[in-house]
Amino acid sequence: MANENKRDYYQVLGVSRDAQDAEIKKAYRRLAREYHPDVKPGDKEAEEKFKEVNEAYEVLSDAEKRQRYDQFGFAGLEGSGGFDASGFGDIGDIFSMFFGGDMGMGGGGRARGAQRGADLKMNMDITFQEAAFGVEKEIEAVRYESCDACEGTGAKPGTSKIRCPHCQGTGQVRVTQRTPLGQFQSIKACPECGGEGEIIEAPCPECRGRGRVRKKRKLQVRIPGGVSSDSRLRMAGEGELGNHGGGPGDLYIFINVRSHELFERRGDDVYIEIPLTFKQAALGADVDVPTLEGSATLKVPEGVQSHTVLRMKGHGMTRLNTQSRGDQLVKVVVMTPTRMTSEQKELLTRFDDASGKDNYKNLAKGFKQKGLFDRLFRSSKSSGG
Repeated sequence: MANENKRDYYQVLGVSRDAQDAEIKKAYRRLAREYHPDVKPGDKEAEEKFKEVNEAYEVLSDAEKRQRYDQFGFAGLEGSGGFDASGFGDIGDIFSMFFGGDMGMGGGGRARGAQRGADLKMNMDITFQEAAFGVEKEIEAVRYESCDACEGTGAKPGTSKIRCPHCQGTGQVRVTQRTPLGQFQSIKACPECGGEGEIIEAPCPECRGRGRVRKKRKLQVRIPGGVSSDSRLRMAGEGELGNHGGGPGDLYIFINVRSHELFERRGDDVYIEIPLTFKQAALGADVDVPTLEGSATLKVPEGVQSHTVLRMKGHGMTRLNTQSRGDQLVKVVVMTPTRMTSEQKELLTRFDDASGKDNYKNLAKGFKQKGLFDRLFRSSKSSGG
């Protein structure tokens, strides 16, 4: 694939140019599974995309290669002028020589700049009711923070960093190398100060010269009503402290909602089943029903059929980022008596005889087979004596 026809590696993986390593790896795995030859055997287009994805990941997952690519594009990954650069050692050094710049590879390159702190991840279990209405919780995060003893400098209190005598505070040194193309000079990070331009003669005993220490920090987090087990909350700036003046990362809280013994969630609605007696179903009744807030009255209409779902408006989950709520869906199940006395059986038979077919004919409209209800009704009458 010629360079002019290649797509940008970040575009290939569908990530931004400042994507973290974990994000790049996740995107690669997803695309590799999608276009793998074992998944799409014989698909030439998928095979080419699989190769393209692997090529992009090979570069972006390697800190050195990614640095070259970011600075010089595809040219940074090949020999200049079309020659084979494999015999010249580190190709980054070759390009440093040609362009007089620095590649920042393998500890070489320019002095370290500010680095954003790492993001933190935390899992949190909450109850069904807490998910429905929201809750405020206190959490404890363990993270790197600035050392109080040295105020983040890394130097022992009462002392300070000094200018690196090896690089004179520039953080860079010039290295001369001999190659088949001649003698070239490149810029490397100073090996004494690691590109800082400063060194610590007396490290802080508290942080051992790192300028930061791990601390436990209690934080208040507000869980909004309506979250679900796939929800992820972001607390900006509550992650790890950055290096060299870089900003802190973020804290991500992954929510897991525990199941409820009575309710089942269906979107913003909650679902529950309740039993009804034959009398309640036939004559209608006001029934006390459990809700997320406690007991509430459900008006059961006269003649309700078993497994009918009735709706209680506004008794469901809070809709995320709103003040409104879903509904409670109540499935009524008519309970049939299993133990009856002779008197009860006689009364039920007399009731059935007095009812006649007309009481049920409207219910028979749902039967697909014409005349089925009539045959069943005559059969039950004759067998019932």
